[in-house]
This record gives sequence, C-alpha cells and structure tokens, in this order.
Amino acid sequence: MDRPLEGIRILEVAQFTFVPAAGAVLADWGADIVKVEHAENGDAQRGLVRVLGLDANKAGSSFAPIMEGPNRSKRSIGIDLSNPEARPVLEELIRRSDVFLTNYLPGPRAKLGITVDDVRAINPKIIYVTGSGFGTEGPDAEKGAYDATAFWARGGSADGVMPPDTDHMAFMPAGAYGDNIGGMTIAGGIAAAIAGRERTGEPSEVDVSLLAVGAWATQFSVNLSLFTGGPLPKVQRTTAAPGNPLSGSYRTADGRWLQFSMLQPTRYWNEFVSALGREDLVDDPRFATMEAIFQHSEEIGGWFAEAVSKRTYDEWLEVFSSLTGQWAPVQDGWDLGHDEALLANGRIVEVVDADGRPQKLVANPVKFDNAPVRMRRAPQFAEHTDDILRELGFDDDRLLELKIAGAVT
Repeated sequence: MDRPLEGIRILEVAQFTFVPAAGAVLADWGADIVKVEHAENGDAQRGLVRVLGLDANKAGSSFAPIMEGPNRSKRSIGIDLSNPEARPVLEELIRRSDVFLTNYLPGPRAKLGITVDDVRAINPKIIYVTGSGFGTEGPDAEKGAYDATAFWARGGSADGVMPPDTDHMAFMPAGAYGDNIGGMTIAGGIAAAIAGRERTGEPSEVDVSLLAVGAWATQFSVNLSLFTGGPLPKVQRTTAAPGNPLSGSYRTADGRWLQFSMLQPTRYWNEFVSALGREDLVDDPRFATMEAIFQHSEEIGGWFAEAVSKRTYDEWLEVFSSLTGQWAPVQDGWDLGHDEALLANGRIVEVVDADGRPQKLVANPVKFDNAPVRMRRAPQFAEHTDDILRELGFDDDRLLELKIAGAVT
C-alpha cells in the first residue's frame, strides 16, 4: 500500500506554506486535497515575487517553486467565504470531507463560520485541524506568525546557531524552513487522527503550532536548560567538536566544506589518517586512546585542516567515497537536487508544469512499500472550480449564477 490515504478527502482552507505543506505531504500519501483560495486574490503566497532576496519565479514560466512545493497534487477552487451565496458550496465540501485543515486565526474563522463547532454542525465526524503560530490556548492564540518569528526566533533555533558576542542575528537557512518541518508534523498528526477515528469512531481536533515545532526541534537545549536551572552558556564553536578532531568540519582547497562525525575516533583513526595522506600517523602510539586524542585535539585538528586544504571538494568526494567512518559533504540546494541517494530513493520527482515543461520537486521524506511517489504539479489559481462544483452536484446554470454573484471564481 504505497498510497495509504487513498480515498481520504481533505478540505484545505489555508495559505502560505506552513499548513499547505501538510496538504502536500498528505497528497503524496494518496489523499484528495481540495484547496480553497480567495475568490479574487487566491493564496496570498502567489503574490510573492521575491523571497530572501531571490526571484521566486522567472519570466515566461508558470512554474513558481514557492507555490509548487507546498501545493503539488492538489485541486484549487476559488470561493469567497464571506459571500453568503458561497455557503452552500462550502457546506457541501465540508459534508464530503474527512478532514478540515486551516491556518486562519480564531477571529476570522468565527467571522467566516468555519470554527470547529460550525464545521462539526455540518459534518459531525470530520477531523478539524489548525496550524497556528502559538497554539489554540493562552495569550497569543489570536496572534499571527511566520516561521521566522514563531519557529526560528522564539523557538530557539536562531539563538542556538549564534556564536557568543555576535553582531547580527542568524537567519533561517532556507525559505519556509520551519513551515515545511511544521507541515510534516501536521501531516503526521492528521494520519494519527485518521487512524484514531477508524479505531474509535470519534473525530479529533488537532492543533500544531510553529512555536511547539520549534521547541521540539531544539528540545535538547530546552530540556538541558530546565534540568540545569538556567540558560545554557554560549560555547565558542570551532571547526572541530571539542576534544575530537575526527568530528568537525574542514575546508577544501576550493573553499567548500566537509563535515566529519566519527564519535569513536580510535575506531576510524588509521583509515582516516590514511585517506588524508598522513600514513605517518597510522598506529601512532601517541594517539592510541580516546583520552590521548582528546588531549592533543588542537594539534591534530591543525594537521587535519592542513591536509584537507590541499585538495578540492570534488577530489575529496572521490577519496572519501569508500570511507567507513561517518562524514558528509556540505551541500547547497543544487547539490541536493542531484544527490545520488535522494535520486535513488525517489525523493526528487519530476512533474510536468502548466506549460508542458518538465520540472523537479522534492518529495516528502516518507517512503511506502519502496514505491515511487506519484505527484502532479500544483494547481493554477481556481483551476478546478468548475470540475469540483459539478462533482458537488451543481449544474452549469447554478455554476454561472455563483460566478455572477462573485461567490466562486
């Protein structure tokens, strides 16, 4: 069963990435996702032309990765939720859905009549899911958030990567970084709720906040702080882990980086120093124990850094290809898109865009039954409105009336 959610219908009333990313994962797992977009403007993320200083799309192409990633394999319908004429459409969608998924804040949900009570009045068995900034309870329940604020800054990650006495705050390593992690978390919560409803017959109300996802990601630091009774001291990080020169990063001749993480340095010592071209260190009695290596770690780290700096990144990839110790190249987005392991496991998937051109997207990380992910491009704005309305039983005359009333696009 490579698509375990086949037959599950999910109604997504959400925009940007955090919650839509959950819908994308669920679509990868086989669910039918109907995405409700604002009747005039669509998902607000469609309007973003630059992200982190980079162009979000390119001239002459309908393909926008910032929309495609969190919205692939969905169907889009344009509905004006504030228009009373649209209410029968929304209610029929709710009636036919297993899951209602939203990131609207409590105030707008109440105004639009899509609170859990409103939705359950139409479909008592529906699973109701919210993605929030700070959770459904407490003083910040009505506050909006992005991953840069709730996940990255408030959730502890930004502080965790900043060295002591820095003069600037570290920013996220990629756009929608916390959103995509949070979306995967929501998808897991929905899958659990579906399993629970199958077992008990009772639907769940699920909430995942960006802040809680951030705290989960940094839980080692949070838990250790709570255990020790105060903020953790800032540690000046060097290229090597404290005391272990076989666990750290070293720079190549062409300015790229390699990361090593051999937590048992004596086990890999001979193999590693041989690969570096330092055969003189093989079986060196001065470094026969972990204690001895730790005692001389600074000196050894200098030797290793010097050795790595003599060859290029590509040369080291070849040298270390058979190394049994744990290591990895420091890759950028282009490298990841061509990573042999991702390609071999079907985690980079080709789709055909609306212009008929092949494009590639990252698949969700969960693999079922060793089967490839079946993925389609993201929908154009309101692309499936007519098809969905006909599925719901609205004839062409009523469809036209709804469009004239501005209820649907």
